[in-house]
Amino acid sequence: MSTQTSGLAIETAGLVKTFGETRAVDGVDLAVPTGTVYGVLGPNGAGKTTTVKMLATLLRPDGGEAHVFGHDIVREADEVRGRVSLTGQYASVDEDLTGAENLVLLARLLGHRKPAARTRAAQLLEAFGLTEAAGKQVKHYSGGMRRRIDIAASILNTPDLLFLDEPTTGLDPRSRNQVWDIVRAVVAQGTTVLLTTQYLDEADQLASRIAVIDRGKVIAEGTKGELKASVGAGSVHLRLRDPEQRPIAADLLRRALDAQVQTDPDPVALTARLAAAASHDTAAEHAARALNELARAGITVDNFSLGQPSLDEVFLALTGHDTQQPRPGRDDSHDPKDEVAA
Repeated sequence: MSTQTSGLAIETAGLVKTFGETRAVDGVDLAVPTGTVYGVLGPNGAGKTTTVKMLATLLRPDGGEAHVFGHDIVREADEVRGRVSLTGQYASVDEDLTGAENLVLLARLLGHRKPAARTRAAQLLEAFGLTEAAGKQVKHYSGGMRRRIDIAASILNTPDLLFLDEPTTGLDPRSRNQVWDIVRAVVAQGTTVLLTTQYLDEADQLASRIAVIDRGKVIAEGTKGELKASVGAGSVHLRLRDPEQRPIAADLLRRALDAQVQTDPDPVALTARLAAAASHDTAAEHAARALNELARAGITVDNFSLGQPSLDEVFLALTGHDTQQPRPGRDDSHDPKDEVAA
């Protein structure tokens, strides 16, 4: 592997980590472009957190190699630590201190003089909508406020690379959207973000490229469009006027589209998944012919849409299960044998 690959914040080859008999990370290859949000998508226990810990130099790999901005994560760990920051799944600030006290303390530890530390803390509290809560102890913060103060602490000194490990787990929709806005703002300032998540909509909203990881392996990688195209040209969704005509309509669609057709819980709804070999234009042409067939059969269609597969469909097609299913016998949230890379 080249140690100075242009344009890459992270480059890994065959990264491996084992805990006893469990191979938590099993040959992960990543190439993360600078200045982007790169999503690592997978269920609990897939190996996401262990991968992040290795890249952040908190765990020593058992095999393979990885570079962060050209620096080897084992041999040049100090150089890597100087350019990265990590926000984990759990609050890393002191709950008995106020939000402002936490940020000032951490800024002082990072080398800021007291006036500069107070100024930087005030800037971040205002930017993250926490000014009114600055004097409250963190233990009285809501879940969304805790995540915001965590991320604020991570960028007291603006890192070149920010690891966000499932930053919105357990948050309500409003708080999740606030965190998403913060992530976009951080990237707009030039920081690269590696985001791990089990939420498909989060990857869809934020990431320019996505690696799908399952059982410790990367099983697919690409842009959202590339991943969606890999499992099909799209889906045709229909709502009929007469529910009694649905069996006839389903049979016509199967023959006209040469596609699998599923009956939705809605008694007048049908969905047909088009073959992956078809281009988007071909899919539209096939759908138009199917509509003509339905019209000739006297079947009235009240609503019709043609869309790309969702990331949910992509993940299900690739893995055979959804992202909310943890892998048996695996727990990726914490590892009892964690070791700090020297």
